[in-house]
Amino acid sequence: MKLKMVLTHKSLFVLFLMTSALLVLSRLLVLRSNGRPLSFDLSILPNSKLLAMAENEHHNKSPLISASKGEKKETKNDISRKSDSNRQVLKVFMYDLPSEFHFSLLGWKRKRKSVWPNIRAGVPEYPGGLNLQHSIEYWLTLDLLNSEFADNLGCRSAIRVHNSSQADVVFVPFFSSISYNRYSKLKPGQKSINNFLQQKLVQFLTEQEEWKRYGGKDHIIVAHHPNSLLGARTKLWPAMFILADFGRYPSTVANVEKDVIAPYRHMIRSYVNDSSGFDSRPTLLYFQGAIYRKDGGMIRQELFYMLQNEKDVHFSFGSAQKNGVDEASQGMHSSKFCLNIAGDTPSSNRLFDAIASHCVPVVISDEIELPYEDVLNYSEFCVFVRTSDALKENFLLNLIKNISREEWTRMWKRLKEVERFFEFRYPSQDQDAVQMIWQAFLRKVPAVKREIHKSRRFTRTTLPAEGLMSFHVPNFFRNS
Repeated sequence: MKLKMVLTHKSLFVLFLMTSALLVLSRLLVLRSNGRPLSFDLSILPNSKLLAMAENEHHNKSPLISASKGEKKETKNDISRKSDSNRQVLKVFMYDLPSEFHFSLLGWKRKRKSVWPNIRAGVPEYPGGLNLQHSIEYWLTLDLLNSEFADNLGCRSAIRVHNSSQADVVFVPFFSSISYNRYSKLKPGQKSINNFLQQKLVQFLTEQEEWKRYGGKDHIIVAHHPNSLLGARTKLWPAMFILADFGRYPSTVANVEKDVIAPYRHMIRSYVNDSSGFDSRPTLLYFQGAIYRKDGGMIRQELFYMLQNEKDVHFSFGSAQKNGVDEASQGMHSSKFCLNIAGDTPSSNRLFDAIASHCVPVVISDEIELPYEDVLNYSEFCVFVRTSDALKENFLLNLIKNISREEWTRMWKRLKEVERFFEFRYPSQDQDAVQMIWQAFLRKVPAVKREIHKSRRFTRTTLPAEGLMSFHVPNFFRNS
């Protein structure tokens, strides 16, 4: 009897152990099927440090558990990490062009064989005055150089890569605007440095394997000043240009399909801590600048004659000379609406001065193209008027006077929200003008790929003199 009881107890104990083991095993299998990692001592395995880093990285992606309250708590770093993981970054190959094409044009003197300045030690300054409004290539080049050592890459939209086969686009660091501004006006018997650099640039680019690969279609060239690259633009037109507008370009050379419109760098002071309102801006409509222009800008003088004597309207000649910038800053900061009228070309720096002043822009320029308009709705903070309507007697003033306080206030608040998109800074900040321009090219990349792919449809059947043409697609496009 005792022996039978002992066997029964032993059988029950064994059954209990087997059941417990099965429960533990099933629990482990469930955890594994849910994608949750098994926790164990990583130090006993080879490459334990790397494995521990991977384990920590996995845990950092999950909400943290508060030790004191035992509740889940998501920190700012976790939120930032999540947003950064979703951010697409443009990979940019930048040519190491000789410094004569970029920073030497600013007066920087290179040391030894260095192509680039040591921007950790100091950044060469861009010339002031009106030169600054077209300084786009300067800010983009600095941003790419900075991407190689900056600690915080979280807000970055582009990084420099040194293998062109890994790049989305190829950037050409030629400071074309300052080259035109400083070296296009010649003294008797003087040769044009600007023309010389353009000729040298065309020769350099067309000899590069990166250019030959796709005929330059994936290249980015900055020509923001409307007169920059006059001698080279028709030879480099397959590239993507960064422009102020399309006013002086035939559509076969530059168009909205392939190119990017970038904002001017505003000249007037930003309105920091703007607490103004509808009643504290006494001037209804403000314009100060060059009045007598050619081409589409002739409307300026017609509007001047119509509005110069109107009450609460400031319409006068002005320039950046002497105290012109300070006067314009004060005038725009104290005005409800600011006129942006076409000049010699459809665009004007005045639009971006108005945005920085939180003075609601009134845009009269039928052919204007605007930066990032594929993602930004300008009608939320601008008033657009057709040229033919603006020239009608009393049309413009009646339109503006009928905009209510509430509607103006809504646009004024929106201006304060979007102004960061038009600020050029170094180091660049999240969603500033530099990052917005890179993002615009990021949105262009699929179309560029498509054009390149289409152009290569029949390359296998093209018969050069020596036989069938070989067909090679780099890794970057194979993965598209």
